[in-house]
Amino acid sequence: MLNGTDQFRADAERLSHIILEMQRCFILHLCKELAPGNVSFPQFFLLAALDHKEILTMSEIARKMGHTTAAASGLVARLENLGYVVRSVAREDRRKVMVCITEKGSALVRRIREEMVGNLMKMMTQLTPGEQKAWLQIYSKIYDYCQSKDDPDPPLRSKSRRDLLMSRRFENGTR
Repeated sequence: MLNGTDQFRADAERLSHIILEMQRCFILHLCKELAPGNVSFPQFFLLAALDHKEILTMSEIARKMGHTTAAASGLVARLENLGYVVRSVAREDRRKVMVCITEKGSALVRRIREEMVGNLMKMMTQLTPGEQKAWLQIYSKIYDYCQSKDDPDPPLRSKSRRDLLMSRRFENGTR
């Protein structure tokens, strides 16, 4: 028989195991696009963040990914080579590198999210309607906790995204 503190720790250890296994399951079965040789999970995570925020600086990317700016730059370079993002310098400070998701990158994020939704719907059939609601409520609280740990910058609007894409095309001479 475990006392309250020991049971709390045992439950946390069990949850730790469950979370790791769920992440492995989600990542392995997430999408064909995340298979070896295509887009890695960190690359997808960055694309999803860009799809949500539209534009991030290299320092914001490094902070969000938990990388150095140099490592973040390598990650962005691979996505840029695949045509999923573009980089440009900020007009007000040419030392500031801005990264923007392309339509191709947004389409990839949408496809992967749709596949995730389908997989989650299959999983949810294993739960009663009450369990489904409870799962959503619990994950919502966990999500809110995780979001409070991040630096919540307001997203830049679409006009800035178009401006970045247009300035990049102009620099490349591809109007």
